[in-house]
Amino acid sequence: MFQALRPLAKEMLERAGVVVQFGSFIYCFGTYVMDVTTCVGPSMLPSFNAEGNIIFVEHISPRLGRLKAGDVVTAQSPRNPNAVICKRILGLEGDRIRVPPTMPRDSIRLVTVPKGHVWLQGDNQFVSRDSREYGPVPAALVKGKVVFKIWPPSQFGHVESRIP
Repeated sequence: MFQALRPLAKEMLERAGVVVQFGSFIYCFGTYVMDVTTCVGPSMLPSFNAEGNIIFVEHISPRLGRLKAGDVVTAQSPRNPNAVICKRILGLEGDRIRVPPTMPRDSIRLVTVPKGHVWLQGDNQFVSRDSREYGPVPAALVKGKVVFKIWPPSQFGHVESRIP
């Protein structure tokens, strides 16, 4: 009786192995190469919809130090380690940033981005919680560079690197 079950058990183990290998590949690809995610909220208006865009994010540029001012990136939130933010890099280490006021009575200030950090800001400066609020962000928190919008179809296309 057990002899008859052996080929079936062997086949099930082989299939489970293929599923585990495929799952491992998908995990590694999404973590280290490229993944699909969403960018939701008003902080990146008008570049992205407040209701959300589905985007491609590549993870190679941050690891190789190939980010530049103007790139849109995803990063682990410096305030909430469980949240991911989507912002534009306005400065890299050593850059001097002219920070616009967040309140009507505030004045413009100059900030030098420290070593190992980036300055992140949303395109919609009036509703964005960003480096103006929490300061320079450690570069290690940057997870990927946003390269392409895939949804909604009316905004399908490459995400431009630009300084607002």
